[in-house]
Amino acid sequence: MSDPNEQLPETEVLQDRTDRPVVRVGGTVHRPAQPWTPAIHALLDHLAAVDFPYSPRVFDVLPATGTAPATEVVSYIPGESGPAGWANVVDEKGLRAAARLLRDYHQAVAEWSPATPPVWSGGRTGTGGPGELVCHNDFGPWNIVWNDVTPVGLLDWEYAGPGPVMQDVAYALEYVAPFRDDEMCVRWLRYPGRPDRRRRLEIFATEYGLTDTTGLADEVIAIQRAGLDFVRQLAEEGHERQVEMVASGYLTEIANRIRWSEDHRHLFD
Repeated sequence: MSDPNEQLPETEVLQDRTDRPVVRVGGTVHRPAQPWTPAIHALLDHLAAVDFPYSPRVFDVLPATGTAPATEVVSYIPGESGPAGWANVVDEKGLRAAARLLRDYHQAVAEWSPATPPVWSGGRTGTGGPGELVCHNDFGPWNIVWNDVTPVGLLDWEYAGPGPVMQDVAYALEYVAPFRDDEMCVRWLRYPGRPDRRRRLEIFATEYGLTDTTGLADEVIAIQRAGLDFVRQLAEEGHERQVEMVASGYLTEIANRIRWSEDHRHLFD
């Protein structure tokens, strides 16, 4: 019989989405397991084994019960994340730290070659060919856990999968350079004024370890185009989240971002 005086773990809804609710329970995070969860857990277990300190640790997968789906349980990383991340990466110290975090992740996963090829979201398998590794594929300020301008964690690994190294770099640069117009930078992304985009791109590239920034703007535009195609594909396949995004006009928003990037490539080269 349970003790009526026993204190239950504190709970907090971290993400209230019907297709992917995320709840903190004490020092753990619970979310519905997906077909690719074994691949993500294999990746996180590898990162734990090589002492990469920024990734959640895998605790368990709870079986489905009644109408409740199977649930993955990983460690909770305290700190600021989500919208708070934008202000932290505006600071050049935060920008440099984010670049080093991505570099450190790539170094930690570069030699990973599990005996059983992981199966990722979208049906991709393995860990990549020459010049590729398992990218995070959603490396933005909102998915970094921050202590002031110092990263202490990296979240949301659900889109991880094999790809060229520059795929993660270009994805990050879209958001941290950023490839957005001045009004959005000031109004929504916490910049005090017009950002020096070329300088920010160069800082991130240098801290990551690149010796040449030639072609990076084109890499970012290619990632933006791929993102548009990916959202459209998932919507056509009936994924709830992407269906809602397309219905709300998200594809037009992405197309406008691509057009802005193409018209303002000179700000980055």
